[in-house]
Amino acid sequence: MKTRVLLQCTLLALAALYAAWFARSGDWIAFAVFAGPALLLVGLGAISPRAAAFWAGVLALAWFSHGVMVGWSRPEERGFAWAEIALSLLAIGAANFAALRARFGKLAGR
Repeated sequence: MKTRVLLQCTLLALAALYAAWFARSGDWIAFAVFAGPALLLVGLGAISPRAAAFWAGVLALAWFSHGVMVGWSRPEERGFAWAEIALSLLAIGAANFAALRARFGKLAGR
């Protein structure tokens, strides 16, 4: 699977996770704040994949931090937090895989 497709699927999965998470409480503003950027990045990926990968990596660090914070502070939401942590790490990996392959592929060829 191409990393671009993996990144877009991961971002869509994050948006679906936030929809399920915040629909329970009816907090649609939180849903818009968390899922909105992920959905915008999916659209940006069709126009500028490199910019989308960069911003997905940056935002995934914030999503990861949020997941860790919620996982430690709210036991009733721990399952959602673990899913957020896993998907944000997958997004970071997918966003950076092409650059890592280019960088370390040159070293392997020596």
